[in-house]
Amino acid sequence: MRAMTFNLRFENDRDGENAWSKRRKMVVELINDYKPAILGTQEGKWNQLMYLSEHLTDYIPNMPGREPDEKSQCPTFFLRRQWFEIEYGRDFWLSKTPDVHLSKDWDSAFPRMISYAKIKTVKAQKQLMAGVTHLDHIGVAARYQQARIISEWVAKQTLPVVLMGDFNDAPGSAVHEVLTEPAVDLKDTWQVLEGREDAEGYTHHGFNGVPQHARMDWILVSPAFEVIDARIVRDAFSGSYPSDHYPYMADLRIAGLPE
Repeated sequence: MRAMTFNLRFENDRDGENAWSKRRKMVVELINDYKPAILGTQEGKWNQLMYLSEHLTDYIPNMPGREPDEKSQCPTFFLRRQWFEIEYGRDFWLSKTPDVHLSKDWDSAFPRMISYAKIKTVKAQKQLMAGVTHLDHIGVAARYQQARIISEWVAKQTLPVVLMGDFNDAPGSAVHEVLTEPAVDLKDTWQVLEGREDAEGYTHHGFNGVPQHARMDWILVSPAFEVIDARIVRDAFSGSYPSDHYPYMADLRIAGLPE
């Protein structure tokens, strides 16, 4: 199967020529071109997620219990119908009070959350857990604590896990270490294939196509998955980019998953 993580860049009219209204068709076209079985998005506001739900007709959105909210940016899964069924899903906030809507702690600039789903392959009826998240971009302490909460969630799972998102940190950081420590047992798909940790691997580009900052968009998987291929998608459309992040995708073999 193919997994893709894609920071959409939130709907912001101040983006001018890069406003969502000018990019949204490119986003849909890119997703339909690469056909990920699991698509994890970040920064999507309600209107953006509704647009994708309407136009990605081959996908089922996982938005458990959400109500219309014009302000929140919510990590969200879209699952390809021919691949997966959703057994159940849940969102929780990366704070000391995870069930409190929009709660935040430590030095987090914004409320942050993880959305997850227990999913089952349509053909082989094999189960796995999938999680998508977006850690804080400002608070160093918050980012670590948010990663710690996620690592504790992963460690409790009995099914293999695919975790993806924008972690706003670099490989080698405390955030990366806590999510790949032995007790959590996740591996970084890019590192499994010995991808370069320089500008070749950077995933943020600020709409200009010039890689910046770090490789901050990751797909982490349990050992049950074999990593076949990985790629940073740098596609442009008539010189314009679908987002200020490049999507990152990994092709995974899932034959060993439990029924």
